[in-house]
Amino acid sequence: RGLITKVYFPRLVVPLSSVLSGVVDFGISLLVMIGMMIYYQTPLTWAVFAVPLLVILTLVIALGVGLWLAALNVLYRDVGYVLPVLTQLWLFLSPVGYSSASIPENLQLLYAFNPMTGVIEAFRWAMLGEATAILGLQIVISVVVGLILLVSGMFFFRRMERTFADMI
Repeated sequence: RGLITKVYFPRLVVPLSSVLSGVVDFGISLLVMIGMMIYYQTPLTWAVFAVPLLVILTLVIALGVGLWLAALNVLYRDVGYVLPVLTQLWLFLSPVGYSSASIPENLQLLYAFNPMTGVIEAFRWAMLGEATAILGLQIVISVVVGLILLVSGMFFFRRMERTFADMI
């Protein structure tokens, strides 16, 4: 509480540091993945150069969602208890353990509005060369939804920021 109530403390640092700490985990995981690709003789293609852009898009989405949840957590303490459930649900709603090609074709467009769908499928394409038929559309939707999440999250966080010290 003492840190948040300081006038000179940039409160945006708290959710930003939470998002950026995942970059270290990602870097280590990427090195392990590249090592496994070398061991299993899976060739890297030119598409691997898209990975930094995909990391930035992932950070934009994570920061947008993080800003919303951080501000809501100050207002409603129960958000912290619901967050692990929401994270697990989002994992199952994203094509982590399965390809989005397994989703029925008439639901593909709706499914693409999960911003992580395009990101995960693009990572799969960049690292393994596997692409879905609508990968370009999935990426465009992920970028648009990610930017909407980030901008709206920034506005909501900034609006609620004035009341943080009173509510903590």
